[in-house]
Amino acid sequence: MALHPDRIQALGDELFAALRERRTLAPLTEREAGIDIDDAYRISLRLLQRRQAQGERVIGKKIGVTSKPVQDMLGVHQPDFGFLTDRMQVKSGAVISIAGSGLIQPRAEGEIAFVLKKDLKGPGVNEDQVLDATDYVLPCFEIVDSRIEDWKIKIQDTVADNASCGVFVLGEDRVKPHALDLAAVKMDIHKNGAHIASGLGSAVQGHPATAVAWLANTLGAFGIPFLAGEIILSGSLAPLLPALPGDRFAMTLAGIGEAWIGFEA
Repeated sequence: MALHPDRIQALGDELFAALRERRTLAPLTEREAGIDIDDAYRISLRLLQRRQAQGERVIGKKIGVTSKPVQDMLGVHQPDFGFLTDRMQVKSGAVISIAGSGLIQPRAEGEIAFVLKKDLKGPGVNEDQVLDATDYVLPCFEIVDSRIEDWKIKIQDTVADNASCGVFVLGEDRVKPHALDLAAVKMDIHKNGAHIASGLGSAVQGHPATAVAWLANTLGAFGIPFLAGEIILSGSLAPLLPALPGDRFAMTLAGIGEAWIGFEA
């Protein structure tokens, strides 16, 4: 570990204050030359600890920056990972206040969410084990956000910042994971009534279950398991879409279902 524990705690506290005060920070990687992925993960755990102290409860995990379009957009060329809490979840069809939900510079992602019926703990988890442990999959809008100014992130910045997570929306349709080829599932997103993006399940590491297995194994190395009942977000199938007050997004996953979200100031 490159950073002193006191510095890790201080940076986690900084990110927590930025989250609560809706402001951005200079990139951690510009301020801490020696910061590595382990440091970033421990900073994120401090951030999570502060959120839990205010009553938030972990209900899942997320993987991000899994598809090439997103990696190219952000200049981050490996996946990140973070935690989902109960206060991040928004009902499908809701119109949310950007300010009221604590968002700063939100962008929308369309992805496939997995809900588990069995525990999983890496290392050694494979795609078949992910599918066997999954109760159902469903459509998801993740609204990513960054406490790092102008999204000028490297992998350490986004991991420390809980994988740039803001809020997420789950559709109401549920499909068993073996009912269709998740790699071939087509996603379409409409913004304010106009088609704006498409993608396939294969955009995330070739198959969404591959991405989920990677996350299980990565977190398993830190002693963090997936638990039955948890929601696992598998990553965006298309480039990120900026979200502004007045915008309305609708997403369809062929053979799975739909999700909607709107924004106001």
